Amino acid sequence: MKKKIRMKTRDVAITYRMGAGFPGDVNRSNPATIEPVLIDATSPPTAYGQGVLVDPTTQGVRPFAAGDVALTAAYGVTVRPYPVQQSSGSNFGAATLGAAIPPVAGQMDVLRAGYIMVKLSGAVQPVKGGLVTIWTGATAGAHVLGGFEAAVTGGSSTPALPGVTFNGVPDASGNVEIAFNI
Repeated sequence: MKKKIRMKTRDVAITYRMGAGFPGDVNRSNPATIEPVLIDATSPPTAYGQGVLVDPTTQGVRPFAAGDVALTAAYGVTVRPYPVQQSSGSNFGAATLGAAIPPVAGQMDVLRAGYIMVKLSGAVQPVKGGLVTIWTGATAGAHVLGGFEAAVTGGSSTPALPGVTFNGVPDASGNVEIAFNI
């Protein structure tokens, strides 16, 4: 006579989507064109995953500013070096993961072509292959100066970026992948 064996399983249902990454993460190393550039010390980039322009005077990169509405292209997107986790006082690694701040002078890396994570600004949700714009008006509500958006607004505060598309929907933190000049 055969003995019945009962098995107990402990299946787990994951109800939330895993985070997509951190702003400034290059998601796919091939193809990716990353270039070391000088930082404009008078107006340095303030975050990783931020669209930047080349300042004609200093020849360094700077973030978009209020009034850059006539511009129709970004030079690139700031790249987060890996790993980046600053120390806090004497306790290395106690700073929040993914909250690093770029240097204010010297050099940094900028993605010129490839796939990179950015923080979504504005209230409109992007779709795969959708238009990418940058908010160049003053920060107000969900709109952040220099933030990536999925819609052109009534004013000329969101110039569309040619060759830049969203590669899906954002995660719960608002991080979304863009294809930059692919």
